Amino acid sequence: MSKKDFYSLLNVSRSATADEIKKSYRKLAMQYHPDKNPGDKKAEEKFKEITEAYEVLSDTKKREMYDQFGHAGAQGFGGAGGPFGGAGGFGGFGGAGAGGAGAGAGGDPFQDIFGDVFGEIFGNARGPGAGAGGARARRPSKGTDLRYTLNISFEESALGSEKVISFMRQRGGREEPAKLSVNVPAGVKEGQRLKLAGEGDASGGAAAGDLYVIINIQEHPLFKRNENDVTLDLPIVYTDAILGTNIEVPTLTGKAMIRIPPGTHSGQTFRLKGKGFPKLGGFGSGDMLVRVLVDTPSSLSNKQKELVEELAKTTDTSPLVKAFQDKVAQLMRTRK
Repeated sequence: MSKKDFYSLLNVSRSATADEIKKSYRKLAMQYHPDKNPGDKKAEEKFKEITEAYEVLSDTKKREMYDQFGHAGAQGFGGAGGPFGGAGGFGGFGGAGAGGAGAGAGGDPFQDIFGDVFGEIFGNARGPGAGAGGARARRPSKGTDLRYTLNISFEESALGSEKVISFMRQRGGREEPAKLSVNVPAGVKEGQRLKLAGEGDASGGAAAGDLYVIINIQEHPLFKRNENDVTLDLPIVYTDAILGTNIEVPTLTGKAMIRIPPGTHSGQTFRLKGKGFPKLGGFGSGDMLVRVLVDTPSSLSNKQKELVEELAKTTDTSPLVKAFQDKVAQLMRTRK
């Protein structure tokens, strides 16, 4: 697949409408079509690139994947060997079977644009079998798409994994067991769909439907996810919050040392750069956010109580407490 930016290839902005994309592709296809440039390898290559770009950007769901994940997202809609699934990779975010332009609605914008372009190239001549008005032959019907919910651990969603699934599907008019390997990409999110093209039901000579694997991520006892960041609540004893300390914390791939400075208050957050989820498409990683929770004891020994009372006699009002007291005093004055 071309690594050039699809929007640049079609000479449109990233906010271009579907009509603008279609119009620009139509113009470029007329210019670079091999039948208008016989023997010109550069024109042939250019035609392939713009056609590839239009195939993605003309489809709402493919375009959404490309905008989010770049070429890796676009490749997910291809055939076997896609980066996000053993037989097809990421599906779209719509209903089952939404892999192609106009799927489920009976239309195909990609065929429409080619009908327009080729009609102009060949003088609007209709080939054998084309009916009045240039009607095209219908595509063969397709088998039923299937869904499979795949449970994975929190760590597997972060690091990626290969899972083997077993399910039943229709083939040759009867049910048969199937076993497939599914490549779960690092950074996959809850509810995302991995599309395995042609692995659904098939009967009566029709093309097989697709299998959509829905990701379900199990909860983690310590970590939570916020976009590509990982959050961790870290309880510390009040003496460590006062005096400061170094604490070792777990991460998605191991552990890290974090410095708690003297005077740390509850709710203060420390950031570990690059320790979060990898971003789909290979563009870096999120961070790990460690939120400190100062754990105040509910009971003290007599000795501890004496020490704390002695400390209280020599302690000035803390900045946060003083700021709050000043605001309360101002509020009370305005009420008189």
